[in-house]
Amino acid sequence: MLTAGATGVLSVATGQQTTAEATQDKNPAAAQPASVTAGSVVQVVAHPDDDLFFMNPDLSRSLLSGTQVTTAYLTSGESDGRNQARGGAATDPEQPADRAHYAEARQNGIRSAYAQMATGDRTSAWKRTVFPTAGGGRAEIDVLIAKPQVNLVWLMLREARTTGEDTPESLRGLWNGRIPALDSQLTSGTPVKQPFTYTKDQLVETIAGVLEQYRPTTIRMQDPTPNRYGENGTGRYTDHQDHMYGARFVQAATAAYADRVSRRPHFTVQNYLGYHNSTLPHALDPQTAEAKTGFLKTYAWQDRQDYCGSPSGCGDRKVAGNPTGRNWAQSLRYTRADHTSWLTEGSPGRLWAFATLDGRTAYWTRTPGGDWAGPMFLPGTGIDPGATAARLPGGRIAVLATRTTLGPAPAEYRREVVYAVQSVPDGPFGPWQSLGTPERTDDEGTSAISAPAVAVDARGLLTVYLRDSRRTLRASTQEPGGGFSPWERLGGEDLQGDPVTATDAAGRRHVYATTTTSVLAWTQRTPDTPLLGPAPTGLPATTVPLSASPEGAGIRLFFRRPDSGVVRTALVTAGPSVRPHVSSVTEAGGRAGYGAVGTAGRLIVGRADSGTVGTTGLGGPPAWTESRMLFAGAPSAVLEPSGTTTTAVLGLDAELHTTTTPGTPNHPTWHRAVH
Repeated sequence: MLTAGATGVLSVATGQQTTAEATQDKNPAAAQPASVTAGSVVQVVAHPDDDLFFMNPDLSRSLLSGTQVTTAYLTSGESDGRNQARGGAATDPEQPADRAHYAEARQNGIRSAYAQMATGDRTSAWKRTVFPTAGGGRAEIDVLIAKPQVNLVWLMLREARTTGEDTPESLRGLWNGRIPALDSQLTSGTPVKQPFTYTKDQLVETIAGVLEQYRPTTIRMQDPTPNRYGENGTGRYTDHQDHMYGARFVQAATAAYADRVSRRPHFTVQNYLGYHNSTLPHALDPQTAEAKTGFLKTYAWQDRQDYCGSPSGCGDRKVAGNPTGRNWAQSLRYTRADHTSWLTEGSPGRLWAFATLDGRTAYWTRTPGGDWAGPMFLPGTGIDPGATAARLPGGRIAVLATRTTLGPAPAEYRREVVYAVQSVPDGPFGPWQSLGTPERTDDEGTSAISAPAVAVDARGLLTVYLRDSRRTLRASTQEPGGGFSPWERLGGEDLQGDPVTATDAAGRRHVYATTTTSVLAWTQRTPDTPLLGPAPTGLPATTVPLSASPEGAGIRLFFRRPDSGVVRTALVTAGPSVRPHVSSVTEAGGRAGYGAVGTAGRLIVGRADSGTVGTTGLGGPPAWTESRMLFAGAPSAVLEPSGTTTTAVLGLDAELHTTTTPGTPNHPTWHRAVH
C-alpha cells in the first residue's frame, strides 16, 4: 500500500550493539547486549505543529537516535486560510483567505522542521507520493530522502476552524454523529488530486491502516480526556476540540489495530498534555526549551527566506509572531503513565512489573533466582496507559488501572477505575473488577480522572485515591466484605496530575497532590483515624509529577523544579495538627530532565536532559549517570532486602528493561529483562 521508500524503513535496524561493546565487561550481566534506543514510533496528531508544541523534545530526540519515526496529521490545519504572523505586522492586511495555500505552507514548515531535527539541514529533500488508505480515501506520504526512516503522513481532513465552538463539520461532529462524513481539505501542492470524505468508521480504519503499515512499538497521541474550565468543570475545554476528538479516533484505531492484526510487535501508548501546559509552571530547562523553540521558528518561517520555492510560503506565519505559543514550548507533560508505582515486591525475592501493551495490562515477574519472565497478560482490553501496583499482607499483589470504554454511541464513552488481585501469593490474578468513576457522565468532565493511587491497611483492604475532573481528591475504601464504598469527597482544589500515597513508619497514611503553585497534604494523626486535610505544605511550585517514599517517621517527596528540571526533595512528617511539618527543600541530585522520578533507598532514576533514562543518588552529583536508551512513561524502582535496588523502564521498543545496582549507585548498565 505504501511506497517502497516508506515500507523500506521498516527493516532499518537502530541501536545495535557491537560484539566488543557487549563483552567489554567480564561480568555475566554485562555479557548481554546493553540496552540502547530501539523500536519504532508512530505519532498521530490533529494539526501540523501539535507535535512540535506538545511532543517535543521527545520527538527530536527520537529522530536524533535514528529511530523510525512516522507522524500522521489528521487535518490540514487550514484555519482561516491567512498565512499571517500574529502579534506583529501582518504580511498583507488585505490578504485573501486561501485555505489550500495556507495548509500547504504548514506542510512546508513541518517538512523543514523535521529535516532540521533529523539532519541539521532544513532544506533536506523529501519524496512526496500518494497512497490509498484503508478507509477508501487518499493520503500523501513524505519520505525524508537523507533519512528514509522519517516519514510524514497527511490525511488532510477539514479542521474545526475554531478551538471550542460547536462546529458540526469537524472531528467532533463526526465522532458524535452530527454529520455522516467529514470532507477533505486538500493542500495546494499535494500530489493527492481527488477530494474524498470519511465516515466515522472509515476514519478509524484509515488510522488503523497507518498503524498496520508502520507497525509501531510506541504510539504517541494527544489527550482524549482533557478537563473543562470552571469551578464545576462545566466550562469550555482546556484543549482544542480537534486534539480531544482526534485522540479519541486514535484510541478507537489502536483498539481496532490490536484486535485485528495478530502478527505485529507489542506497542505502548503515550498521551501528551496540550493547551493546559500554558497554566502550569514550565517543565523544561532553558537550554531544552530554547532548542525546541528553534525548531518552531523554522516551522514558522521566521526568517522569510525563500528556500523552499513554494508559492504558498515556507512555513506557518501565524506562529512566527509567538513561536513559543502560550507557554507551550517551555513544557512537555504526559497525561497518562507518569507515575512510578508499577514495580513492586511480592513474596520474598519475587518482583512484579506492570505496564499497558496493546490496550491490555501486561506483567513481568522475576523469580528469587533473578530470572525475569513475560510479558504475560491479564484478560480484557481498553486499559489506559499506566498501572499502579501494591503488595498486600502475605505477598499477594493488587494491580489497578483506568479503563476506557468507547461504546457504540458517543455518550457511552467512559473511563473507570479497575483492579485485579492475586488469589494467592505468586498465583494467578482474578478478573478485573470495576470501581466505577466519580464522574456521572462523560460530558460532565470529559472523563478526565487521574490514574489511581492505592494504600493498603494492615487487614489487606485497599483505599483508592483519585483526582476527579473538578480537580478535587476522591477516595473509595474497600469494606471487609470485599466491596468498595462510594467515591468520598476529600476536597482540595486545582489538583494537577496523579495523587501519590505512602505510609510512614508509625503506620500513618499520607496522600499528596500537586497544584499549580504548591502541594497539598492529607495525613492521619494516628493509624486508623480519618485523613485530615487538605492542608497546605508550603512547598514551592513543581512541574507536577510527584513521587513519595517512606523515610523514618515521615514521607520523603521528590519533584522537579520549574524552569530547571533538577530533582528536589523534602521530608514531610504528620503531627497532631492538620498541617504537617515540612523540612526545607534540598536538591536531590540529577540536573534537568522532565517527568516523574522513581526512588528506592538513596537511588533516584528519571529522564535526564538528553531524554535517556538516568540514575543518581540522593545528595549525589548534580549530573545524571545517563544510559543510551529513550523510554516511555516513568521509571520505577524497588529497594530489596539485600540492599540492592532494581529499577525498570519500558523502552520505546515496548520491552521491559532493568538494572540492578548496589546500595551506592555507580554506573549501572541497562539490559532487556527477558532475552
